[in-house]
Amino acid sequence: MSDAPQNPITQDVLTLPRKAEEGGRRNLVGLTREGLREALIAAGTPEKQARMRAGQVWQWIYQKGVRDFDAMTNLAKPYRALLVENFTIKVPEIVRRDVSSDGTRKYLLRIAGGHEVEAVYIPEESRGTLCVSSQVGCTLTCSFCHTGTQRLVRNLTAGEIVGQIMVARDDLGEWPLPGRNPKDEQRLLSNVVLMGMGEPLYNFENVRDAMKIAMDGEGISLSRRRITLSTSGVVPEIARTAAEIGCLLAVSFHATTDEVRDRLVPINKKWNIAALIEALRAYPKATNSERITFEYVMLKGINDSDEDAHRLIELIRGIPAKINLIPFNEWPGAPYERSSNNRIRAFADIVYKAGYASPVRTPRGEDIMAACGQLKSETERARKARRTAPAETPA
Repeated sequence: MSDAPQNPITQDVLTLPRKAEEGGRRNLVGLTREGLREALIAAGTPEKQARMRAGQVWQWIYQKGVRDFDAMTNLAKPYRALLVENFTIKVPEIVRRDVSSDGTRKYLLRIAGGHEVEAVYIPEESRGTLCVSSQVGCTLTCSFCHTGTQRLVRNLTAGEIVGQIMVARDDLGEWPLPGRNPKDEQRLLSNVVLMGMGEPLYNFENVRDAMKIAMDGEGISLSRRRITLSTSGVVPEIARTAAEIGCLLAVSFHATTDEVRDRLVPINKKWNIAALIEALRAYPKATNSERITFEYVMLKGINDSDEDAHRLIELIRGIPAKINLIPFNEWPGAPYERSSNNRIRAFADIVYKAGYASPVRTPRGEDIMAACGQLKSETERARKARRTAPAETPA
């Protein structure tokens, strides 16, 4: 039997149900359009009015960022009272907000059950990218990733995933001003990457529903080409990602032999490089305008040789792709070192001369532990420390 990490997630067991936490009221954040319509009908909305009412509530929540039913002024007061009685609009709570010297913002967010996850906003000259989490902790135990050292707790709900986008828009002051067309507003948060805590394809349904909400043209209205899902290689779900989400795809690749990838990305023991490459060759969304991104962390003496670069080129030959080279973000106790700048440049040059874009990612937010691979909930660490600390001797 393979000792690769298995997917321990079941939708019913480790994802909290979408139900209210206060007085029996149901949280509307994270419901699909059809789910919202059905919830309104169950609360007493006449079925003939339900689609229209769902559209109105949807726009207030996701287009205007309103959390107070009484502020939904195109709804009659009695109907607003019905909403107040039956529903709530809740998003994750910001426990801590750190701002890097380069402008990167890291949010520690509390969700249902007292658990906490992290999201990171990265401002750039022409766009702003939010890195969101899909699980509390992670089951993959990638050896170079700080987040992977935290045990898996549970999946996030769709509301907790899209709620990270809403919280960041709150903090950025990005919701449109009253009377302004949302399409005329400057988008500070223009891109979303599912590269935070967890493996998105081990929480497929909730990730899918959250991204459908984010892409909805009458709400947050992000283009599917502005959303990138990063997987470590859950091969059976890759084609489904194209069919049911349609966003851009990134793969945490990081090695060119099974021997090395087994160590760096243990899921490779279940779906090896050959199986992963086969799935990527068949990916129906892969075109020259929607290339697959191969993420490749640069580890000194591990995967950064000229031979690795040439093997990488041969492996991906024929796949519309770009190679995103990531200088290793070191963390306390990390078992690896970052490749030298000269070695990274030499690797990138080989890839570039073979006809593939090979940008070297500029580390962002390192001073607040927000860089790639560094996400890890501080509260989970503190809880672990409390559990393992020796009991205090009574006086």
